[in-house]
Amino acid sequence: MTSLAQYPSLMDRTVLITGGATGIGASLVTHFVRQGARVGFIDIDADAGAALAASLGDARHAPHFVEADLTDIHALESGIDAVRQRFGPIAVLLNNAANDRRHSIEETTPPQWDAGIAVNLKHQFFAARNVSVDMREAGGGSIVNFGSISWMLKQGGMPVYTTAKAAVQGLTRSLARDLGKFNIRVNTLVPGWVMTDKQLRLWVDDAARADIARGQCIDRPLTAEHIAAMALFLAADDSAMCTAQDFVVDGGWT
Repeated sequence: MTSLAQYPSLMDRTVLITGGATGIGASLVTHFVRQGARVGFIDIDADAGAALAASLGDARHAPHFVEADLTDIHALESGIDAVRQRFGPIAVLLNNAANDRRHSIEETTPPQWDAGIAVNLKHQFFAARNVSVDMREAGGGSIVNFGSISWMLKQGGMPVYTTAKAAVQGLTRSLARDLGKFNIRVNTLVPGWVMTDKQLRLWVDDAARADIARGQCIDRPLTAEHIAAMALFLAADDSAMCTAQDFVVDGGWT
């Protein structure tokens, strides 16, 4: 993908991205900065976050990185406040942060279950609740929750992750109903198997590539840029009447 649409409504708009230091999140940060948005992003990876922010320092609005553990809701809300203080009220939230660590049924303890829900689901609700105050006062906004096709494909080997990601779509539909009267749109962006550095390093072997080739209708790698392209549309005014929906970007796998 060599070029993406420019969305005038994103110019100078304050955008908050969770888990923005690496992978899909880093692509989101980069593409929203290129749209002229005021981008704040939160991540636990201090080195990667600082490096990404520095690399985009010459943009119309240099992004603002906040180091925080999103599973600590107090730290999450403090991070959101830091972005708000830097750029003003938040108009777009991209709930991207997640961890697809593999784990078996047998090894999953109650604390591990709680930790998996915290990193993959809980913060999405509390981030949305926090920024919805800004959006109500502004007369509208866009919240994009990130799901996964993993549970749709009945993928095994990570039951807490797939449970949390399935629940994201229920969260989206509930928030869309309650916040719609304030012109706040809430949608789920559902990526397929995105070929990030982490996925290529840890999980994508020849057998995985064969699965992808069989599953996807379009037999070429799905990249973070493809996900960013959909996120830009959902954040912009062009999607003004899209809410409570699932937008699947998976090359036709599901």
